[in-house]
Amino acid sequence: MTADAYNAYTLRFKTIIRNGDMMTKQVEANNGTVRTAHGMDCFVWRPRSVGAMVDVSKWPLFTLLSPQELATIRQACIFGTSANEAIYITHDDEVFVFGLNCSNCLGTGDSLSTIVPKKLSCLQGKKVSSLSYGSGPHILLATDHGELFAWGHNGYSQLGNGTTNQVLSPVLVTTNLQNKKVKEVACGSHHSMALTQDGEVFAWGYNNCGQVGSGSTANQPSPRRVSSCLQGKTVVGIACGQTSSMAVVDNGEVYGWGYNGNGQLGVGNNGNQLTPCRLAALQGLCIQQIVAGYAHCLALTDEGLLYAWGANTYGQLGTGNRCNQLSPVQIMAEKERVVEVAACHSTHTSAAKTQSGQVYMWGQCRGQSIIMPHLTHFATTDDVFACFATPSVMWRLLSAEHDDFLTVAQALKKEFDSPETADLKFSVDGKYIHVHKAVLKIRCEHFRSMFQSHWTEDLQEVIEIDQFSYPVYRSFLQFLYTDTVDLPPEDAIGLLDLATSYCENRLKRLCQQTIKRGITVENAFTLLSAAVRYDAEDLEEFCFRFCINHLTQVTQTRAFYQVDGEMLKEFINRASRCGAFKN
Repeated sequence: MTADAYNAYTLRFKTIIRNGDMMTKQVEANNGTVRTAHGMDCFVWRPRSVGAMVDVSKWPLFTLLSPQELATIRQACIFGTSANEAIYITHDDEVFVFGLNCSNCLGTGDSLSTIVPKKLSCLQGKKVSSLSYGSGPHILLATDHGELFAWGHNGYSQLGNGTTNQVLSPVLVTTNLQNKKVKEVACGSHHSMALTQDGEVFAWGYNNCGQVGSGSTANQPSPRRVSSCLQGKTVVGIACGQTSSMAVVDNGEVYGWGYNGNGQLGVGNNGNQLTPCRLAALQGLCIQQIVAGYAHCLALTDEGLLYAWGANTYGQLGTGNRCNQLSPVQIMAEKERVVEVAACHSTHTSAAKTQSGQVYMWGQCRGQSIIMPHLTHFATTDDVFACFATPSVMWRLLSAEHDDFLTVAQALKKEFDSPETADLKFSVDGKYIHVHKAVLKIRCEHFRSMFQSHWTEDLQEVIEIDQFSYPVYRSFLQFLYTDTVDLPPEDAIGLLDLATSYCENRLKRLCQQTIKRGITVENAFTLLSAAVRYDAEDLEEFCFRFCINHLTQVTQTRAFYQVDGEMLKEFINRASRCGAFKN
């Protein structure tokens, strides 16, 4: 900025320096490091995204919701054979569903599809702790009080109500679960599992391959405790493949049962198992998380080592080939410590997240077979399933519950016009706007030049503005914090004036977009005049074309008759040149 320009700029302000104390805050940032103590017990992590900030709009189905509706979501799940059904829970513990409603899986009491969310009143006030879905689909939902609800497809008694009738609304499942508190649920294609707070596993539904673990292949119409090798053991985690079942016990051992044609049980052969069988190949390892894909499994140890086994047609094991593995093999050994793995029984996709936050994906990804873990630019494993899984379902119940952490952009937005942390005030039309000199200096060349010789660390400044209105100047300062403009078109004209004066080209473009979206017959000529006055050529052309397209109505407005003579003459000449007055 030249000296003349700077002087002209500073003449716009009357600066009143007032003595004041600067309030300082010392903020300690937690880098997320977790300290653990090694002992005999093995801590087991279960795949729930508690406290994570999740952008559910990455799933196409959620684009049906407004920003206001998205902001209410605490938990969500996309499911169905084509990822066409959704369920979400709000911060007020209201449960909503929408989508195709295949097999009455929405639980709305009817078989009608809906793109408008419907509330499940029977679940009002229930805090959801776990949710899973099958291929029918059928739905299992556990509350924090240990209640178990089920609805949807029931052709194989996978709802556990003793019948094979479809259930249109959530029903409480109680058979053999009296005085039991369910804390986690898992669904295969057509079978179900529940884990209680006491570490017991119950299974029911389709059992053609022994996936219920009862020792036979007869279907199980209601919850039955899985015992055999699990007798006397405390299970801490469960997972289901399409027709297989897995469990992790508190000492880190892993057990599997059900269909094993691709080696998905990891027991060293491909024979089905009618009761739980321990994975001997993982002897000496403490497994803290296990997930199951359609016919493969991933297991993560407490040391961050990753093992895979089962079907590998799409490279979902990440071994660099497409050969099935009957026993667990270590993958990603050359990578840094893995902290999370992801898979889902309805897909052949795998994902993992490392200690530094890197996210890898492999397997079937949008029709491609990726046979080695591929480093992505995603922030979470959930993003992999949103963008690359087929279908793009969720591999777990997502939690969009906001924690105390704010991104830089969110923190800036929060602190705009905050008296507690501001060190500068603008006075406009008798109202104060509180800002931070550092932010203004970083974001705006005008303020950078202004503060270059007027930076006062130990004083509180009040800068009076008299050439712009309060809404316009506040919107300008807010833009510096948020990169957005929220003004009606008429006020955006004033902001366009400011943007032109301050040489803020991006703000100028945003103002033009706002004006274009709000143009009407009544204000079109006023907006055209403003575009000419502020040398906004693109906006001028847009407004001129609008006026020509609605010429009769525009020429009858007050704005048209109040315009100055030169502007009116220029408009008539230009309109004439483009043939607007020809019969």
